[in-house]
Amino acid sequence: MKRREIFAGNWKMYKDYQSAVDLTEAVVKGVKAKNGREYIIFPPSPYLRDVSAICSNGVYAGAQNMFFEKEGAFTGEISPYMVKDCGCRYILIGHSERRHVFGETDKDVNKKILAAFEASLEPVLCIGELLDEREKGDTEKVLERQINSAFEGIDRALMGKVIIAYEPVWAIGTGKVATPEMAEDAHLVIREKIKAFFDREISELVPVIYGGSVKPDNIEGLYKMDNIDGVLVGGASLEKESFLSIINI
Repeated sequence: MKRREIFAGNWKMYKDYQSAVDLTEAVVKGVKAKNGREYIIFPPSPYLRDVSAICSNGVYAGAQNMFFEKEGAFTGEISPYMVKDCGCRYILIGHSERRHVFGETDKDVNKKILAAFEASLEPVLCIGELLDEREKGDTEKVLERQINSAFEGIDRALMGKVIIAYEPVWAIGTGKVATPEMAEDAHLVIREKIKAFFDREISELVPVIYGGSVKPDNIEGLYKMDNIDGVLVGGASLEKESFLSIINI
């Protein structure tokens, strides 16, 4: 089975309006779109509508975060329907910074996935272990917990719209990167956990991408791995030359 390939850029809390527009235009113009490959830009939420309006040539927009309620007295939050109304197709859920800086729980992540499907958004679920968890040998245990909690109550028929991003927390923004072999091993663990939770068909269907200090000089090794179906790029997605060199591999 040929899985979808996903190449995404998470801009985090960077860019002003004009630089967001300029970068989006450069990516749309410079991408060499390939069949079966999807390209996603995750800009800061104030720029979602304008970035989404520019996206074309196989490039789509997604939001970095949302709350799981449709509406209400939740000052500072945006709802799934607001994300959809801005023209977005994708939603990033459970990024390590949301979990470990802002205190989101596994239960919060599950609620957001359910809410994403209700709003016809495609969730990009981020999972991964902390450095001390890896050093203790708990990587598999952490991934199993995050997967089982995230997909509780999710109809298997919806899993064709799910993307999983494996992001070892110790490799995000640190300049460290898991070797292609380390990333491949973790992706195999993820597939085994999905198989145990759902079945083999679902485990072979869901794309699992890698995130964590992805750069032009390590993309080739990562892309060669059989179970790495693309990448979620952080800092290297903020400049057109580096991002295009990654997504056009």
